[in-house]
Amino acid sequence: MPNQPSATNDPSINAPERLPLFSRFGAFSMTVGMVISFFISQLLGVYVAGKLLLPAAKSSSVADVFFFGSSNGTVVSVSIMIGGILLVALIVMLIQLRGGNWQQYLALKPFSVTVGVGMLGLLLIFMIGSQALTYWLDKSPLVFVDPLYQSVSSVWLLVFAMVIVAPLYEELVFRGILWSAIAEQFVVSPSQEQRGAIIASIITSLIFAVIHLQYGVYEISTIVVLALIFCYARVKSGSLLLPMLLHIVNNGAAMWQYLAQTA
Repeated sequence: MPNQPSATNDPSINAPERLPLFSRFGAFSMTVGMVISFFISQLLGVYVAGKLLLPAAKSSSVADVFFFGSSNGTVVSVSIMIGGILLVALIVMLIQLRGGNWQQYLALKPFSVTVGVGMLGLLLIFMIGSQALTYWLDKSPLVFVDPLYQSVSSVWLLVFAMVIVAPLYEELVFRGILWSAIAEQFVVSPSQEQRGAIIASIITSLIFAVIHLQYGVYEISTIVVLALIFCYARVKSGSLLLPMLLHIVNNGAAMWQYLAQTA
């Protein structure tokens, strides 16, 4: 008997008879809209948090709130939480408006421990190699954290926002709704599942890297590789929870190293 194409574990693209949740135009429009919403949610978060937390915010102009708020660790930490809530609500709303099950579409399900350990090992190899290259090139990728660390009311608030909250909603956006919407456009039959996964991984990884405006060219190139690892984790496990975990581990290791150097 000839070998049959293996079905993917990803529920968002595993049924060839099921029409994509988003049309091609809808997926393109939604991708552009989500990227714009990503930045708007951050700006709105900074403005709301700045108005609430900055001492002179009530009499300050909008430009002043953004200027001083974007360099204040407490404001930025709270703004990350506000922006995350807005984006999660938007993602769930978009999927439900299309008649989809948001938990299934986003692949929010358990993953194999064996796969998880293997992907953690791959991430560890990447982090060691990236750290060695960063040291050799004499780069300081977390220099933008300095003013935030120096002005935050509690370092644990900054850690919680950057290590836990940011990875969760970034994964929901990039390896979640965007990855699923792009991948399903290229899956007409089970044999094309791999093609859809590859295209979605490349596109979302490039977008994910570009939105990190606080970094330079070298850092952005390493973010592309990191994003591809997260995408591979989603494909390999069929779950978005594993990329979330890997993202938290990566950010946690980077933050731990930063705090150790500044102590």
